[in-house]
Amino acid sequence: MAEPYLSDLKTIVEQACGRLGPAGDISCRHFFAGAAAYVDGWIFMTLTPVGLALKLGEEDRARLFRRGAEPLRYFPKAPVKKAYALLPARKIDDFDDLNDLIARSIDFVRK
Repeated sequence: MAEPYLSDLKTIVEQACGRLGPAGDISCRHFFAGAAAYVDGWIFMTLTPVGLALKLGEEDRARLFRRGAEPLRYFPKAPVKKAYALLPARKIDDFDDLNDLIARSIDFVRK
C-alpha cells in the first residue's frame, strides 16, 4: 500500500523545505507502489519499496555512487533510471546532507 510512503515522503519534504525556505510549487502524490515529490510539475524524488531516490546531475550521482548509493531500479528486471541515485540509509539519516541533496535535486530538475 502506497499510503505510508506518501505520508513519509511528505514529512521528508516538509522538513527539507523548512530548512531550504520556499522551494516553489512542491507536491507529493502516489507513484507506483510508493510516492513521488514534484517541483513545478517535475519529479525530483521518489520513496518506494526500493528506497528513497533523488534525481540528480551526473557529478552528484557519481559522488553518491562512490559513497554507497546505487542506481535506481523500481523492479528487479526493470531498466535503470539513469538520472536517479538510490540513497543508502546513512544519507537519509543525515538531515543536513539529505537537505543539501534535496536542494540539488530541485535545482537539477528546474534546469
